[in-house]
Amino acid sequence: MAPPKTRRPGFSRRAQYGLFIGYVVAVGGVMLALLLLAVRIFDPQGFAALRGLALDMTTPISAGGRSVVRGVTGSGDAISNYFMAASRNAELNRRLEGAEQELIEARAIRYENMRLKRLLKLTGELNDEVTTARIVNSSFDSSRRLATITAGSSDGVRTGQPVRAPEGLIGRIIEVGRFASRVLLITDGASNVPVRAVRNGIPAMATGRGDGTLDIKPLEVGQNPFRQGDIFVTSGIGGIFGPNIPAAIVVRVTREETLARPLANPARADFAIVQNIYMAEADAPLEGGATPPSDALQAPPPPPPGTGNQAAPKR
Repeated sequence: MAPPKTRRPGFSRRAQYGLFIGYVVAVGGVMLALLLLAVRIFDPQGFAALRGLALDMTTPISAGGRSVVRGVTGSGDAISNYFMAASRNAELNRRLEGAEQELIEARAIRYENMRLKRLLKLTGELNDEVTTARIVNSSFDSSRRLATITAGSSDGVRTGQPVRAPEGLIGRIIEVGRFASRVLLITDGASNVPVRAVRNGIPAMATGRGDGTLDIKPLEVGQNPFRQGDIFVTSGIGGIFGPNIPAAIVVRVTREETLARPLANPARADFAIVQNIYMAEADAPLEGGATPPSDALQAPPPPPPGTGNQAAPKR
């Protein structure tokens, strides 16, 4: 059976009113669209004003909807972060540890580059350098303060030669092998280094105490002329260590003693410079210094008879 051509909503007034309002809204929408189209064609400025008004009216609604969407999205992210906090925390800790290791390595490389630059600068300034060697070890817990360098007789190293770092004096060679040598540090109890104070030029003797420090003793007896912070350099007396090599700095002064620490620490120095002895011992007598023969010191022989200041014969 075919459906009827007319669709009546029945006897319900609500359904009839709803259908009527739908028709009215549809016809009104069509009329409004036609009106806007006519305004768009015949009055573009007025249409632009209408568009601006519509934009102003819909902006708060759009902002509110965007806030709602952000809140929902943010709550979802917060819930996800809460459940993923442990794994992300572990990942961040791993990244932090890796960054700290890279930072430590970068600082170590920077410090090593600075030391090498100072060493190269010092090597260029010195004119009595024998060789440059690496310090492989140094003693701290024993009564002897010794160090070992990777240079021996094959590199021109000899016993007694001074050893220094860019910061200052380290010691002198006491044992020489073919490819390695042993250094007596200036802090050893058997080490004595002639020094002088930079502030007032007073000469002194720096004696090792065997505990990593030095005892500075002035050569003149009297009141202690030194004070805390004084810097000492080698004086050149003794013929082993050249002058003006930084040696020690005073850390404590009492009435009886002056305690200092060395400026160069072998534990922190990677390389050392071996220098020639400042004044080598003479191997032969000096020219013109020979003792004259014994006959040259004897009195000259008397003049022969008939010469000299004899009196003339009388006439």
